[in-house]
Amino acid sequence: MKGLTILGSTGSIGISTLDVVSRHPDQYQVVALTANRDVEGLLNQCERFQPKIAVMGDPHCADQLAKGLNQRGLAIEVLSGLRGLEIAAAMPQAHYVMAAIVGAAGLLPALAAVRAGKRLLLANKEALVVAGDLFMQEVKAHNALVLPIDSEHNAVFQCMPEDYQGNLMQSGVKRILLTASGGPFRETPVETLHDVTPDQACAHPNWEMGRKISVDSATMMNKGLEVIEAHWLFQAGADKIEVVLHPQSVIHSMVEYEDGSVLAQLGQPDMRTPIAHALAWPNRIQSGVESLDLFQIGRLDFEPPDPQRFPCLGLAYQAIQSGGTASAVLNAANEVAVDAFLNQRLGFTGIAEVVEETMQRQPVDQVKDLESLLEADRKARTMAEQVVQKRVSSCGIS
Repeated sequence: MKGLTILGSTGSIGISTLDVVSRHPDQYQVVALTANRDVEGLLNQCERFQPKIAVMGDPHCADQLAKGLNQRGLAIEVLSGLRGLEIAAAMPQAHYVMAAIVGAAGLLPALAAVRAGKRLLLANKEALVVAGDLFMQEVKAHNALVLPIDSEHNAVFQCMPEDYQGNLMQSGVKRILLTASGGPFRETPVETLHDVTPDQACAHPNWEMGRKISVDSATMMNKGLEVIEAHWLFQAGADKIEVVLHPQSVIHSMVEYEDGSVLAQLGQPDMRTPIAHALAWPNRIQSGVESLDLFQIGRLDFEPPDPQRFPCLGLAYQAIQSGGTASAVLNAANEVAVDAFLNQRLGFTGIAEVVEETMQRQPVDQVKDLESLLEADRKARTMAEQVVQKRVSSCGIS
């Protein structure tokens, strides 16, 4: 039995992870579950999976959870805040840790798992976007194992040679091809994008995801963040990572080798596949995902991304080239801008504009330590909010 902590268990990745785990009760035991404010969701999960620890990011919600558990006669320890998340990530009973907290908030709990030498199932791409170099140094120093959960990076990992040691050239790899669906606006006239609504942006044609990541998919910032993540996971230069639009979302990514071979990983657009792969690696287990019917699919299409339609993708490549704190600034500004869009304070095309202006206004600093990255993150959020507010005021919105 392998003990499992799920950071962000009430989100889409957390729910999918519990679905896979429930199919293999003889192999995995849930030892800790965490959520931010979804008391009812975590309460129901605790009742079913009986973890040793339950953590709420919000202390007030932790009090509500403790009362609910007591009413149901469940003797589960309740913790709260960042410290509680770090305890859950590093607890001795947890052999594996699923890092599925959305955004930069997931960085420190993921680091706690790494420093405890866990097998980290990394669904939180911002950990590598914000602190890629430092994060991978910690992985090496503490002999942790990081397995990617993002379908694209998991696909790349599956297509890499078994003896891959982090050097593309030594492995005979020429380039990484990250596929992208293009989101809901792949064919929408560019001149009409400013007026799209949050609900339209969150209506992804292939994947069921949370609202923030759905918006990121619509702007292709999600793919930009994945390019940065691949840069650190596979030690690949930006010139070795290419994005390919593939609207069917059947090929999840590809790896091209020096001899001309291109290996691809195919499957249903269902996150339970990469979750099951990472849980069982190097073995395979049943995930609950339906078999792929190639005859029903019929065709696979590919096209290059349009830089005018998806300016966020170019900003991500720019952040890699700039180095230092640039990726942390990019990510922080994007989180602020997406939140403003979801709360109808900013137009859809304003997301990229806010990120670009924030990157232009905030100097790129050298990464000295984790605190320098967190400080860059804080400054970028403040600056991005100022940029958003300026736009709101200029439009006469109160």
